[in-house]
Amino acid sequence: MNNNTTFAYVMLLACALLLAVTAPAQAKKKGKQVEDDPNLPRVLIIGDSISMGYTGPTRKLLEGKANLHRPPTNCGSTIKGLEELDDWLGEGKWDVIHFNWGLHDLKYVDEDGELVQNPADGKQLLSTQQYAKNLDELVKRLKKTGATLIWRTTTPIPEGSKGRVAGDSVRYNAAAVEVIAKHEEVLVHDLYAYVKENEDELARPANVHYSRAGSRRLAEEVVRATRSAMEEK
Repeated sequence: MNNNTTFAYVMLLACALLLAVTAPAQAKKKGKQVEDDPNLPRVLIIGDSISMGYTGPTRKLLEGKANLHRPPTNCGSTIKGLEELDDWLGEGKWDVIHFNWGLHDLKYVDEDGELVQNPADGKQLLSTQQYAKNLDELVKRLKKTGATLIWRTTTPIPEGSKGRVAGDSVRYNAAAVEVIAKHEEVLVHDLYAYVKENEDELARPANVHYSRAGSRRLAEEVVRATRSAMEEK
């Protein structure tokens, strides 16, 4: 084996070892599996990358008080929700479900469905009417679980955010609230209002996402909403 062959072999082995080490970590990051304590209520979070950011700190804050789960994926738009909700719900009983769709429904995409940089170069994935229709179907399915349902409003869109228009959260939240109003037993967690009130501390410029510190602040609000729902059951 010459020097070049030896080097190539060593590099290939190193890459294999790196993949072996990082793959479990990536899987864990994508969606940690929770082993339930049968004495605690089961809570499910459904949402996009905003909820993925606050799931970890929410779980930590609810440790010893609830079994907190979420699907091992970005739950995306209501289109994806309709396709995959039954799988996310599984067979177990849920006590509280904290859910949101919106940021992906209002995004602007190209002909291949990919997020565009400039909204002018694409079209909105769903109109508010289509979004409301899908959301209504999703709420009907969620109600069949018998869980206490908490609708979380879609968070604000800062000016200049990729593929989204500032102010669209307001329109889509208005459409969602009309849907939720038809289902009187569904609670509303107005995270949009909380972020707007604390925008200087929480918002990132031209970005719909939050820092780790920002996600921890959102988690505190999610804990407040879910604990209140658990206490009412």
